[in-house]
Amino acid sequence: MIDRPFSSKSDNRNSRRPSRPKTGPILAKSPAVTPENQEADDLLYGRRVVLTAMEEERQLNRIWVVNRLRYDPRYHTLLEKAKANGTVIDEVDDLRLDQITNKANHQGIAAQMSPYDYIELADLIEKAKGRSRHPVIVIAEGITDPHNLGAIIRTAEAMGCQGVVIPQRRAAGVTSTVMKVAAGSLEYLPVARVVNLNRALEELKAAGFWLYGTAAKTGKSLHTINLTGAIGLVIGSEGEGLSLLTQKSCDELVSIPLAGKTPSLNASVAAGMALYEVYRQRWQNSPD
Repeated sequence: MIDRPFSSKSDNRNSRRPSRPKTGPILAKSPAVTPENQEADDLLYGRRVVLTAMEEERQLNRIWVVNRLRYDPRYHTLLEKAKANGTVIDEVDDLRLDQITNKANHQGIAAQMSPYDYIELADLIEKAKGRSRHPVIVIAEGITDPHNLGAIIRTAEAMGCQGVVIPQRRAAGVTSTVMKVAAGSLEYLPVARVVNLNRALEELKAAGFWLYGTAAKTGKSLHTINLTGAIGLVIGSEGEGLSLLTQKSCDELVSIPLAGKTPSLNASVAAGMALYEVYRQRWQNSPD
């Protein structure tokens, strides 16, 4: 076994790499989208999402807001502050907002965001270690559905993770759709976008993270694994699961036992269940 700094060892972590299963992934296929098209989607809408973006001082190019919210005490000060920082504030009616959002549930306010400011992986690792003695980072491989990515980010932040890593190619980036689904959690959870995911996995391992891949039915049952210490939870794509190269980069492959007839789980559901088990073990061992 490679003795890594910053990583507690347990009985299940041995030097022998587990055999790689050749069966199908545990993740259900979701409708594919084109990441390039998603990158052009830079519109935020809905009171909670836009309000959170203003509170966290995200860089917004323009805000469209109806009169009833423009001078609402909850929004007025933040709108004025955004205006002072260079955001254009347009007071419009509901019909105009319907046109801008393509009749989405805008709730009277929408904003055009600047491109998401990704964090460098090295900085993410440093921040993660600074925030927790036993940090958890989620690595999402090839998640093309922005709704799935947003749900994973939302769950990761809610459970207490320190960051998310996504690949630059063949995967959704952080767009307004992702931000909408994430429901404000991106203001608190940093995301690193990397050119080479497997190189990033090696960097995480060198920094002391133990990598668990949610890959196949024949992986070790999740609840039997000691998930303490600094870990990276690797989530596979909606249709194909983890690639063979990524599986080889993981220290352990884990599976979520299923009792029903449905053979697989949606990527974001699998991530949520795995993250709950990670933190259940931590809460059990350290209730404080």
